[in-house]
Amino acid sequence: MMDSLAATERLSRVFADESVVQAMLDFEAALARVEARAGLIPESAAEAITRSATAEAFDAAELTRLSLRAGTPAIPLVRMLTERVRDLDAQAAGFVHWGATSQDVVDTALVLLLQQCRPVLESDHKRVVLALWRLSEEHADTVMLGRTLLQPAPPVTFGLKAAGWLAAVKRGWVRVASRFDQSLYLQFGGASGTLAALADHGVAVSQALATELGVPCPDAPWHGHRDRLAALMAALSIYIGSLGKMALDLALLQQFEIGEIAEPGGDGRGGSSTMPNKRNPTGCMLAVAAAKRTPGLLANFIAGMLQEHERGSGGWQAEWASVEGIIQAAGVSLESMAEVLEGVRVNSVRMRQNIEATRGAVFAEKAMIMLAPEIGRDAAHQAVAEALPDIPGLEVPEDYLGSAEAFRRRLLGSEE
Repeated sequence: MMDSLAATERLSRVFADESVVQAMLDFEAALARVEARAGLIPESAAEAITRSATAEAFDAAELTRLSLRAGTPAIPLVRMLTERVRDLDAQAAGFVHWGATSQDVVDTALVLLLQQCRPVLESDHKRVVLALWRLSEEHADTVMLGRTLLQPAPPVTFGLKAAGWLAAVKRGWVRVASRFDQSLYLQFGGASGTLAALADHGVAVSQALATELGVPCPDAPWHGHRDRLAALMAALSIYIGSLGKMALDLALLQQFEIGEIAEPGGDGRGGSSTMPNKRNPTGCMLAVAAAKRTPGLLANFIAGMLQEHERGSGGWQAEWASVEGIIQAAGVSLESMAEVLEGVRVNSVRMRQNIEATRGAVFAEKAMIMLAPEIGRDAAHQAVAEALPDIPGLEVPEDYLGSAEAFRRRLLGSEE
């Protein structure tokens, strides 16, 4: 309940207890299989370990309780797995977790979970991109007030505004996608990151394990080096910020006295517990809230990068909550904004009325530019300031859009 505004159902399934346990067990089972193929443990042991590595057979609540005392979920997990394997094959129990260390299990499980998160985020990203493209194209000629420092400014088009949001979101996802590619590596180093327990088989087993799990194999274990994960968290945080900026713009345009857009309603969306007349910008609110909490989560992750020597104490143990929080913030933002953008109603009539309500004041720059060649810029500035709002011929917003359409098309990537 406490995280009901900070999580999505799909991502919550990825981070559910059973899913997390299964990711750790997948590491253990894959390790056993590749070590058996390398002749390091008996094939029968690998079979017993693989058969025992099913999350539904583990007590997640007990594992959570024991994890707090152990300082990592890997220690009680390995103990529980060993007992299950012993029930099948007493000899095989001695080969569970062979050559690995606790952080290998936890880090690789996190990588496997992040792999599952990527397509969830990407599917909603594509929805946002498609909806913004449609809005920009449909409203290429829809004039509206520009707003600087929250005050009326010369007109823009809603198409240009949507294209600006779109370009930022697309740039953000390029960064996120590249960081996913560069961050999700196998972790397998054993006690001190040398795989000494495997003698001269360490590199070969690492490569085989990475292939078995479907992740890249790094040049060396990265227990104390969190820079790649940090880069992914930073890219996601920037992306969430771009979604939040768009959400804030849209929320402000929904204010009653502005009334230029409206979020889709229905199914209890956007209502008020006390004011039946209200339609709150709920989707935008969730995205803005996500953008506001993300910087703190990122700061926590960055602070944890200071890890002592080969494996740190407290740094990587602090990461999981931050990683899940940032991933969930991205998921909430994307899911919410996709729904908003796919159903948003644009009130082009109100947009023009809001321009007209300024009685030409937003065209003061235009008037000054017209006068400046004759009397100089400073004199023109003063004259226009004194004459507003009584200067005729300045009320056509389409006549003062400058390069708005050229910029819009360039942002959409459609310029020839």
